[in-house]
Amino acid sequence: MPDFIPGLQLNETYYQQAVRPILERHFPGLAYSAGLVGYGSDVLGYDTPVSRDHMWGPRLVLFLEPREFETTRAAVLQRLRTELPLKICGYSTHFGKADEADGGTRVLLEVEHGPVDPLITFTTLDGFCLDELGLPASSLPSTPDWLAFPQQNLLEVTAGSVYHDGLGLEDLRRRFACYPRDVWLYLLAAQWMLISQEEAFVGRAWQAGDGLGSRVVAARQVDRLVHLCFLMEKRYAPYSKWLGTAFKRLEGCAGMGPLLEQVLAADDFNERDRCLGQAYSLAARMHNALGITPALSSDTRTYSGWHLLRAGVDAVELDDPRNARPFQCIFGERFASAIRAAISDPQVLSLPPGLGSVNQFLAESSSALQSGDFCRRIGGVLKAL
Repeated sequence: MPDFIPGLQLNETYYQQAVRPILERHFPGLAYSAGLVGYGSDVLGYDTPVSRDHMWGPRLVLFLEPREFETTRAAVLQRLRTELPLKICGYSTHFGKADEADGGTRVLLEVEHGPVDPLITFTTLDGFCLDELGLPASSLPSTPDWLAFPQQNLLEVTAGSVYHDGLGLEDLRRRFACYPRDVWLYLLAAQWMLISQEEAFVGRAWQAGDGLGSRVVAARQVDRLVHLCFLMEKRYAPYSKWLGTAFKRLEGCAGMGPLLEQVLAADDFNERDRCLGQAYSLAARMHNALGITPALSSDTRTYSGWHLLRAGVDAVELDDPRNARPFQCIFGERFASAIRAAISDPQVLSLPPGLGSVNQFLAESSSALQSGDFCRRIGGVLKAL
């Protein structure tokens, strides 16, 4: 096997040295876009040598105009099959037949002569956008549409690289590069509500003698804080396999990452509680740095302490009988309420508070979240609210 080359780098070479000359030679007036977008760890830039076992190698997505699409596709594919080199950068350009028992995956195969069967996907801008998001490329997404887009699909539209753009692919990618401001605020508020809802349960489970339950809830809180960081930096989060890898590339990971690692590694509840409290405080300071609401206190209190504060009791000792739930919390509902107050779009304000997007109210890696059709149906329900 040749030395590993990241897919984005390999496929730029593939396009520039192998595909583009064929298109220029035989289709000089062809309007098209070409790039590595859509599915795959290589699109996200997370591929490793292990990734080479399937659906990896010299591959591209070629976008053609819808007019006479099938005729043009057939002509271009025929030229590529007969004229592509057998290898590029040491990797075969030929792929075996799709394994229907394994979701249609294909793998690289060495051949001694052509024609080759390349892994090149032909589509249109509308076809690509419909496959990924359920909307034509020219449509303007509504607020419910944005909430029904899984973040992984938004990444598949906006990540990767474009090597040639004659049809406006980059414009499409820019339009989906980030959430509209008030939708973003709504999702931030929903994420803070998710954090708020189980802040006290890490300690309460431990207090009830349920060490496993305490760890399970702590892990969920870690996951929620990670996703909060993605939202605060206006970055789409990938699905679970690549979540930690992508998190390490966020600016906020430098401070937040070590704290979350300590939460997960802690055998002792007091250590877990301390590290979670520090992570909550850091998230609060990160929120304040956004400047989207008036600054809120970034100090944690015990869960009982927050409720006593609402009753006018400013401070309470740990051994005070009223401090029945002495677990460090940030009371995330404060942040959710302040963020909602910054929203002005009537359509966003009409949404149920705290509901969020499909990534927030569907289970990660569930069949429901991975089904674009199901998520689009949810979008229809949201439009009816």
